[in-house]
Amino acid sequence: MNQGAKQNIRHLNLSQLEQYFQQAGEPKFRAKQVYEWIWAKHARSFEDMTNLGKGLRGKLEEQFSLPALRVELVQHSNDGTLKSRFMTVDHHMVEGVLIPTDERKTACVSSQVGCSLSCKFCATGFMDRKRNLHFDEIYDQVAMINEQSLDNYQQKLTNIVFMGMGEPLLNYANTMKAVERIAAPDGLGMSPRRITVSTAGVAKMITRLGDDQAKFKLALSLHAANDKKRNQIMPINETNNIKALIESLNYYYKKTKQHVTFEYILFQNFNESTKDAEELVRLYRQVPADLINIIEYNPIEQSNFSKPSEESTDLFMRYLEANRVNARLRRSRGKDIDAACGQLANKGGQQ
Repeated sequence: MNQGAKQNIRHLNLSQLEQYFQQAGEPKFRAKQVYEWIWAKHARSFEDMTNLGKGLRGKLEEQFSLPALRVELVQHSNDGTLKSRFMTVDHHMVEGVLIPTDERKTACVSSQVGCSLSCKFCATGFMDRKRNLHFDEIYDQVAMINEQSLDNYQQKLTNIVFMGMGEPLLNYANTMKAVERIAAPDGLGMSPRRITVSTAGVAKMITRLGDDQAKFKLALSLHAANDKKRNQIMPINETNNIKALIESLNYYYKKTKQHVTFEYILFQNFNESTKDAEELVRLYRQVPADLINIIEYNPIEQSNFSKPSEESTDLFMRYLEANRVNARLRRSRGKDIDAACGQLANKGGQQ
């Protein structure tokens, strides 16, 4: 039987597994063992499930698929960042990054194969969107990057950011289910407060996050504080303008009582002037935001944007600080292996 015709065992919940084992004449406790293998122990195959008899493993192999991602390539940056290229069972590639600092070990994961949003400064935006990732494929990235963190730094992941390839809120159900599994005590057991989902700004889905009482942190990739400029670099703004985003973010806060983070990449001669900073401060005052991350631009071949001078960046930061805005300048990591913000595009050579 081919893999496609079998049901993915990770798409069954515990009670469905129990039902299967009862119908198969197996003890009910087997369901819990298998559930532990596929989530907490992150088994990549039925053969890994060593406390099950060979016959039972064979039966599961016959009935179900276990289409785990596999690591195709790992690149090591001079600054300790690791970029992994993962292959899906249907031969698509996605990338995930381990970003280590003294205080944190962060996994940056992808939610889609490619992206449909065509942001003009992002390498992934120049790729087609092939498909959404399933929740278990997102979970695989986190589990495998966690293993890399343990192997390389003897520490578990402390944080997860959905800032890799794709728009998480255009893969809403899988993003929510992935977070639920990552946070579950019988999954990876990570606190949702250590998980950040970053969106280019899908207003209707931000509102839905409020209705669904999302527990993770939300970050908005803003990058321009007026519609004219934002339309130029982020086509999504034409249907999700700044007014609509302000309304949805305020609704989200009213429902969840969670502040939002803004992300703002500085581009030379585009969004780095004092007037741009003024507009950003005005917008910051209209939304329950607790932080603006000012991000260093990482040039890509497909775009003509460039990074501003240090002097210009300092002026911009000083303006925000003088206006009592909580702002942080984020230096890029993993630039030498195209692992930095906006560079993920399944590019890169040998290990």
